[in-house]
Amino acid sequence: MPDVSIVKNVADRICDNVENVIIGKRSEVQTTLLALLCEGHLLIEDVPGVGKTMLARAISRSIGCDFRRIQFTPDMLPSDVTGVSVFNQKTMEFEFRPGPIMTQIVLTDEINRATPKTQSALLEAMEERQVTVDGTTYPMEKPFLVLATQNPIEYEGTFPLPEAQLDRFMMRITLGYPQPHEEMRILDSQRQQHPIGALEQVVSAAELVEAQRAVTDVYVDELIKEYIVTLSNATRKHPDIYLGASPRGSLALYKTSRAHAAVRDRDYVIPDDVKVMAESTLAHRLIVSPSARIKNVDPRAVLGEILDSVPVPGTRVRAR
Repeated sequence: MPDVSIVKNVADRICDNVENVIIGKRSEVQTTLLALLCEGHLLIEDVPGVGKTMLARAISRSIGCDFRRIQFTPDMLPSDVTGVSVFNQKTMEFEFRPGPIMTQIVLTDEINRATPKTQSALLEAMEERQVTVDGTTYPMEKPFLVLATQNPIEYEGTFPLPEAQLDRFMMRITLGYPQPHEEMRILDSQRQQHPIGALEQVVSAAELVEAQRAVTDVYVDELIKEYIVTLSNATRKHPDIYLGASPRGSLALYKTSRAHAAVRDRDYVIPDDVKVMAESTLAHRLIVSPSARIKNVDPRAVLGEILDSVPVPGTRVRAR
């Protein structure tokens, strides 16, 4: 029997700490932590000023990890992200000067403002957790998490993320506006200074890595695996979908369902875990067909329709 209590303990401590800065968004904070526990990456798509950058900074402070921010702009080059080799005249050798991607938690702010060439500089780091510059490969330090933000309203001067880039994000979430009473608390909390300045580390990197290992021990029945694959297959056959979820999407749903169960102190996955995580892991991977786009069909609505139509598997006793 795997001990998943450490996962819930780590998640609760980080959530409680981050909520001192990000008020009234516990569900969104937990979803961000699920990506971290699954060693995945997160795309936060929302309007400016709702706390996307503060969320990344608060999490990095809570776990004591190195944090860097990359402000993407149209004139940014791939070497501005990955780093560059510079010739040292004293040693008569080339030296590698690492870029901002060489950290543990990196916030790529307004990722869709960079050109596709610069966006592609993130692909190797996100998938293989390494960066190759001038034929030399440099591994990333663990834990490694990319938090990317983009504004869905502003389109001028932006470059839509290609499907290959979107597919490498384990999840996509939105923070949304706070409720009026929560916004009052935000005003009170920043009366003298921003609460991020007083935020302290509550979890060590070693504890986080141990929690990540514990998530991989969560049991997933064959019926649940079949349910996940059936959902992904249904997105590929839906008449309104031009491009359905990839096998990487199925794997993301599989991993996040295990983490969702572990955060709720269960060592096994139930269908509800899959249904809860389906939208954040699959919706951004679905490309609506041109005819459906004219009718303003939303991928999330299509996914909801699929979740309602695909039969939920029954339960059976796990063999000891």
